[in-house]
Amino acid sequence: MAVIPKILVFAGSVRGGAYSGRTADVAQKELAMQGAEVTRISLADYPLPIMDEDLEKEKGVPENAQKLGRLVIAHDGLLIATPEYNGSIPPLLKNTIDWVSRVRRDGGRPVRPLAGKVAGLCSSSSGHFAGIRCINHLRAVLVRCQMEVVTPECSVPEGGDAFDEDGNFRDERLHKSMEHLCRTLIETSRMLSTRIEA
Repeated sequence: MAVIPKILVFAGSVRGGAYSGRTADVAQKELAMQGAEVTRISLADYPLPIMDEDLEKEKGVPENAQKLGRLVIAHDGLLIATPEYNGSIPPLLKNTIDWVSRVRRDGGRPVRPLAGKVAGLCSSSSGHFAGIRCINHLRAVLVRCQMEVVTPECSVPEGGDAFDEDGNFRDERLHKSMEHLCRTLIETSRMLSTRIEA
């Protein structure tokens, strides 16, 4: 019997109507259609201070970073949909990754939530380039955190016109791109999960 992978999905923006949030919604539906168990969260529910090693030394890793770390550990893979800010990663997303990467212990046991996890990436923008500069930066950061980032991506251009009234992609090529990304993420997550259990 095939392992049902658990995938954590979130966007790098919490703005109402954000293209990244709408892209994450499409990913959530596609992953579920392909048989994954999906958890969709908003980073708005896990507010964090700006990453500061002095603060960490004084007060430890914030509880919301610990909660996110536990969520990551409980899932086989992540799908992150990011907007592009000035050609790079939005501060909310980068700050979240930085804090979660600082989680080293939970309940007295050593943990590294991001290391070895599989990630699939989406990007979006209001322009023609679809956030491709940002997604390359995000990929580099996650690889640095020892994550395995799958090769297929889904980058959404012209975000204002990309979605129909039901929240689906208007462009069939985008749908195929998301389908391919989700299939690869599920297969890779399943493969790594099976390898760990063995």
